Amino acid sequence: MDISSLAPDVRHFLGQAAYCELGEFEALARAVATAPNLAVKEGLSAAAGRALSKHHGLITEIRRRGHEPATEMAPFVVNLDEFRRKTSGADWHELLLSCYLAGGLLDDFFIRLSDGLPRDIGPRVAQLLGEDSGTDVLVHELQTAIETDRALGSRLALWGRRLVGDTLLVARSAMPATDLSSDERADSAAGADAAAAAGASAEARIEPVFTELIAAHTRRMDGLGLTA
Repeated sequence: MDISSLAPDVRHFLGQAAYCELGEFEALARAVATAPNLAVKEGLSAAAGRALSKHHGLITEIRRRGHEPATEMAPFVVNLDEFRRKTSGADWHELLLSCYLAGGLLDDFFIRLSDGLPRDIGPRVAQLLGEDSGTDVLVHELQTAIETDRALGSRLALWGRRLVGDTLLVARSAMPATDLSSDERADSAAGADAAAAAGASAEARIEPVFTELIAAHTRRMDGLGLTA
């Protein structure tokens, strides 16, 4: 499904994606700090490093276009910080699941959305975001915990189902709101009808993409032995 016409401008895309990756790094760093043993800390630190590498790759693209990363990321700080707060979880396992599921879904989404970027940057960004995120250690720790504690598995399944809704809201915010021309806005009745039609058209194009993202989320949940 082509969503290139729904992609934001390059500055919006890079600023939001860069701050998303920085947030993923910060969440993984918290997981490292509270990990139960040194071996797990070491494994999670590698995953955190991968997220930071993606962040650095995106801010390199921002600087290549003559902009300052902090300025470009600033508009997204409040909403994304609130998202991270809401999805940080009540304990280490919920935090780990958030890193795995939300991080994976957002990477998938931004890769798809990069199809709408100019050819001099879109393929580079897609390759960067598609690099191995080093999440095998997250999967291993979660699977081990779920296999030994059925109550934990039930709780994490509920948490995973909540995460998908919150994460899709972040994805939706990456796409520009439907706008109207000045002529359409001049006639309020025509403008309202045009807005409704444009909105319906945009949602119709978005829906198949979100269906794919939810399917990938479900596969990740299934791989952990959780019911999506």
